[in-house]
Amino acid sequence: MRAIAKGAEPLSLTRHRQSAHCDYDNYAPKEDLRESLVAEQGALCCYCTGRIRNGPTTMKIEHWRCQAHYPDEQLTFQNLLGACRGGEGQPGHLQHCDTHKGDRDLLWNPADPVRRIETRIQYDLDGTIRADDPVFEDQLNNVLNLNHTHIRNNRKGVLTGLLEWWTAEKPVPKARIEKAIADRTNAGGDLTPYCQVAVWWLKQKHARMAQ
Repeated sequence: MRAIAKGAEPLSLTRHRQSAHCDYDNYAPKEDLRESLVAEQGALCCYCTGRIRNGPTTMKIEHWRCQAHYPDEQLTFQNLLGACRGGEGQPGHLQHCDTHKGDRDLLWNPADPVRRIETRIQYDLDGTIRADDPVFEDQLNNVLNLNHTHIRNNRKGVLTGLLEWWTAEKPVPKARIEKAIADRTNAGGDLTPYCQVAVWWLKQKHARMAQ
């Protein structure tokens, strides 16, 4: 999971919200909304950070606060995120992200800059995602199912590749670490899936060098 910097909402959403009897279901130009979400998220799922693409079969529009319990926020852009399909149609234990979440609440929104979501998460070398806060850690596992074997193995693969690079290049200069972080955080285009795992690990190394 990585922090999402919300940009300007699509004009079609603004106009729809100003119309009479508006709701999410009768907002037709969802392609505009998906395009905005994909762009500001670097084409990564808001939760697992796997790849998403603009299309009704390649991503979901996630309501961080669900429509059923928070109808007043169904057209609030800050509440709307781009999510992967999350194993839709599979048994529950194989689902993840928004598909597994359903109408349940989450403690923190990755698009809330105050919460600084990236500072609340860490990763083990086997790809396990963890949180210091016990409530949020429970939600990572039981609401979002982000330690699903497939996702955990994807994160492990990123860390394994990074460790191989680090070992081959060691000692790695501080400037090289900073460049490696920048390469994985540039939001000017598509980001690499699960790149936040590498960013977290590199920042740990960078912080130790600064001590």
